[in-house]
Amino acid sequence: MSTIRVLLADDHTIVRDGLKTLIEKEAGMEVIAEAENGHKAVQLAQELQPDVVIMDVTMPDMNGIEATREIMEQTPGVRVIGLSMHSDRRYVWGMLEAGVCGYLLKDCAFEELATAIRNVAGGNTYFSPCIELVVKVYLDKTPGLSHGSGSILTPRQREILRLLAEGVAAREIAPHFNVSIKTIETHRRNMMGKLNVRSIAELTKYAVREGLVSIEG
Repeated sequence: MSTIRVLLADDHTIVRDGLKTLIEKEAGMEVIAEAENGHKAVQLAQELQPDVVIMDVTMPDMNGIEATREIMEQTPGVRVIGLSMHSDRRYVWGMLEAGVCGYLLKDCAFEELATAIRNVAGGNTYFSPCIELVVKVYLDKTPGLSHGSGSILTPRQREILRLLAEGVAAREIAPHFNVSIKTIETHRRNMMGKLNVRSIAELTKYAVREGLVSIEG
């Protein structure tokens, strides 16, 4: 069997160092790169095409949910395992909706993570037993949903929504996309129509739920 090439994405250096040491002691695994935030993880996934990305959920700049979503869209051959301290539904469901093939908690034994890496690299899934019920409820709730199905918004609309939810004004967003302020406002109205929401506050809540802006935890 060929060596499983792993990309680590976590904003804590000590966590990455510990995982790298343990993974590289495993036969048939190697850590090919590390990322300290979601943007870097997406960039490295595109450049290096790892077999598996170990993805933290809460990171600065771009969190693990949105980074996973972008990797699934831009580099579909890469498989992602969420590794987080969070077991509650909004984090697990957010990562499932983004397209992960596995999800473990950071207090798990390394042997469980090694098992997950091998399962996911082999084309299967792996979820910690302690979150199986949360995963089952999600799957029951969304029959037929495929991993990476993503949002009903276009990539451009998601990026505009992320900026709006972070409090960036339309006049500041417009130059970023080389469009007029009116075009940004039209996008905002269209998004509200698509999502059936009636206020900026509701739009922002959607952005948080979808992982477009950082979740405080």
